[in-house]
Amino acid sequence: MVRLPYTTALTTLFSYGLLFAFGQLRDFFRKFIDWFKAKNVKGYAPICLGLEDFYVRRLYLRIQDCFGRPIASAPDSWFDVVERYSNDNNKTLQRTSNTTRCLNLGSYNYLGFAAADEYCTPRVIESLKKYSPSTCSVRVDGGTTKLHTELEELVARFVGKPAAILFGMGYVTNSAIIPCLIGKGGLIISDSLNHNSIVNGARGSGATVRVFQHNSPAHLEDVLREQIAGGQPRTHRPWKKIIVIVEGIYSMEGELCKLPEIIAVCKKYKAYTYLDEAHSIGAVGQSGRGVCELLGVDPADVDIMMGTFTKSFGSCGGYIAASKEIIQHLKHSCPAHLYATSMSPPAVQQVISAIKVILGEDGSNRGAQKLARIRENSNFFRSELKKMGFEVLGDNDSPVMPIMLYNPAKIPAFSRECLRQKVAVVTVAFPATPLLLARARICISASHSREDLLKALDVISRVGDLVGIKYFPAEPPKIAEAGHNKLE
Repeated sequence: MVRLPYTTALTTLFSYGLLFAFGQLRDFFRKFIDWFKAKNVKGYAPICLGLEDFYVRRLYLRIQDCFGRPIASAPDSWFDVVERYSNDNNKTLQRTSNTTRCLNLGSYNYLGFAAADEYCTPRVIESLKKYSPSTCSVRVDGGTTKLHTELEELVARFVGKPAAILFGMGYVTNSAIIPCLIGKGGLIISDSLNHNSIVNGARGSGATVRVFQHNSPAHLEDVLREQIAGGQPRTHRPWKKIIVIVEGIYSMEGELCKLPEIIAVCKKYKAYTYLDEAHSIGAVGQSGRGVCELLGVDPADVDIMMGTFTKSFGSCGGYIAASKEIIQHLKHSCPAHLYATSMSPPAVQQVISAIKVILGEDGSNRGAQKLARIRENSNFFRSELKKMGFEVLGDNDSPVMPIMLYNPAKIPAFSRECLRQKVAVVTVAFPATPLLLARARICISASHSREDLLKALDVISRVGDLVGIKYFPAEPPKIAEAGHNKLE
């Protein structure tokens, strides 16, 4: 967890307070202007009320050029960012025909499959010619090709579960699946920093939702013990079922889940475990099989394994891997399977080809090389950032590394200056993070060369000095290296 220094917290709160005060003052005068213009149709309530979109109008629009930057190439280690301009103080942005070639530190292209690949790309093009871009049907009608069946079997084999089911969108995999697994009378215990798709899925299930402190098995046990002892609200009957939901790598923190300890607690209290591996599958583990492989957990101990194809595999969609009984239940009850168009066949082929490269079934060792490179790149970059004095969240082996910014003025300053020096980064602020914990999220790829990483470190270091986000003293050169150089 982030421990915010008092001085930083005070200055950040003051900055937001100042923005809020001036925003309210501008809204006060805006009421008089709107009264004369009378934009609203008589008898209709305004769709966007003042307080409901205050944050967007008075804070987000000021720095919206730092978000949603369009690109004009594949999201490889370098990509083309479309230049934009504004004539109305950032209220609207206009695209130009110019692009800037930038180092990509924002995409989830962990293994480099999102760009052209010697094994994947020809097979994807072939599948496009054979099957077309879309099946134009749902899975239970005419939307199941032999590619879909092959991928489901391959995913089950890859993650070590008996069966799997595919979905066309990663977000929907969580938000549509959770209500099919549990409902009224059930209990969901969710990590406090779980993804929004999990939050919405839990809310839509009708089950009672309780939250435990982020990545804390001890607090999870306290919550489980209290809820089991108390039972359902009002009636105090035993819960019909209990599901504990965690993530393999937390996307905004870069932290690995304490999976062995959490599974031990779940087994003790007979609770099911639901593991979201959106950012970990394919990216960590000796053979890319995610946090279970990395942390030495038997996949049989995880009841439901969820993952997406949008990160390590360079495609789209998601999957659920579980027992054959659970998968059959989902195929008969999940709206995302019964009513949504199936995954695009070329996207399915991309995942099949990527997994075969990872497993070495393409006849080469490129998969092992990619896995070794993403691990080496991630650990090197994280280590160097910490040596420079940045506050970096997350664990070793994680390709996600947030750099804390805190102050709202530093969000656009860091993003714009990096872009000016041809390094594209992603900055994240409220509501994706708590109000005081704004950050820049760096995503490392196996496609990054050592020269790319050194350039990025040089730019980020200079921008960090300029913006003032090196919250810790920089690590001095090692004495041993200095002595060695002196002897030479």
